[in-house]
Amino acid sequence: MTADTPTPRGTPATASPKATTEASDAQESSDSIDWTPAAPASPNAAVLPADTRAGFAPTPAPHGGAMIEASPSNGSHAPVRRMVRTNLPIGAGRLEFATLGPFELDSGAVLAELTVGYRHDGPGPDGAPQIVVVHALTGSADAASDWWAPLIGPGRALDTDRFGVVCANLLGSCYGTTGPTSRNPATGLPYGSSFPDVSTRDQARAQWRLFDALGIDRIELVAGGSLGGMVALEIGALRPGAVRTLVPIAAPARTGPMAIAWNHIQLRLIELLGDEGLSLARQLAMTTYRSEVDFDERFGRQRQPDGTLSIVSYLTYQGRKLLDRFDRDTYRVLAGAMTLHDLGYERGGIGAALTPLGAANGRLVGVGIQDDILYGPGQVRALVADAVAAGLRADYREIHSTKGHDAFLVEWPQLDELLRDALDGEARDPVRRPVPAGRRSVPSGAGRGGDVGK
Repeated sequence: MTADTPTPRGTPATASPKATTEASDAQESSDSIDWTPAAPASPNAAVLPADTRAGFAPTPAPHGGAMIEASPSNGSHAPVRRMVRTNLPIGAGRLEFATLGPFELDSGAVLAELTVGYRHDGPGPDGAPQIVVVHALTGSADAASDWWAPLIGPGRALDTDRFGVVCANLLGSCYGTTGPTSRNPATGLPYGSSFPDVSTRDQARAQWRLFDALGIDRIELVAGGSLGGMVALEIGALRPGAVRTLVPIAAPARTGPMAIAWNHIQLRLIELLGDEGLSLARQLAMTTYRSEVDFDERFGRQRQPDGTLSIVSYLTYQGRKLLDRFDRDTYRVLAGAMTLHDLGYERGGIGAALTPLGAANGRLVGVGIQDDILYGPGQVRALVADAVAAGLRADYREIHSTKGHDAFLVEWPQLDELLRDALDGEARDPVRRPVPAGRRSVPSGAGRGGDVGK
């Protein structure tokens, strides 16, 4: 197998009940309180077709749409291609694929064909306001049945009786959207390591390409955690008059040096060690997704029956599990997008990037997470302060949890409350006011989600 061809992966092995108690494994860690160590991945794992992973069946004929030229929306001088509305499925509640034509990246590289995997639940844009949910590093478009299932559906915070909810697989990923595992039309082989770097702005532009094709020209709320929150910010900045409320969770306006350092180490491990490096990169990342308190409570100095320290066994298991469902070149591209993230790049700074949102009467609810060591509360507070200075209606909320960065995947009662508040647009208690540095707001019922999954 050449260096340009990613090692094929089969569908994930079925996890034990204990291994699925907190959240699905489609997001950052989505690990479990307890786990059963998995057997090593089979070297004869089945090869899935390009653009399909984790049980997503390929569609024989992706839907398409006609192109039109439109004014720039990405801050560049080049014309932006937008899709006119097509017959793409709306409200199907299952993964669909849209073929959307050539796509130029901010770097100047051109993808011959952009395919986006997406899921839309609830009424379409002609009948109801639309909500966008954006997944994180290793997530998929299946938010409604998988990693945010407790929040999406009839009567839930993102109520599909009242709103349409769309989630699209990010550009560069491997769960239905063009990325390193996709076939390069020029060679007939997967792009592999030749797939170009992408930015969070590229990923947001790819999402808008899909929204145009779906006929979604106005978004009531866009929310996402971590990488998803970064892309959510870019979705708003690209078309400030089209987005009412942004809810970035555990996501900064620009990636800081500590997170860049962790990404650098992970990507060097992959570069030097291939799949073994991907496993180690995942293990390193797992230590940034949780908190010291969480690890102390769950593992302490306990050992497995074979004498291995429980924390070591757990990290090894998480590394193996990712190998069963992900690809090292995909990880490189998506982690690289996080490293490149800077909302103010080529826009005159963060304040200048946010000012059009303020002028359009936009709203931002920045959500920090207690004891998040990856993108901590201070970074989210700084984003909120920049938003206030730029004229946005901006509030700071904080999730209180021992789970660290991963709290946006497990603290359901707190997430439910803050999303409902964001959609209501009015404060029901004082915690929605901006919180000065050095002070911490305490939401009513703080920590209620801390026992979820135990």
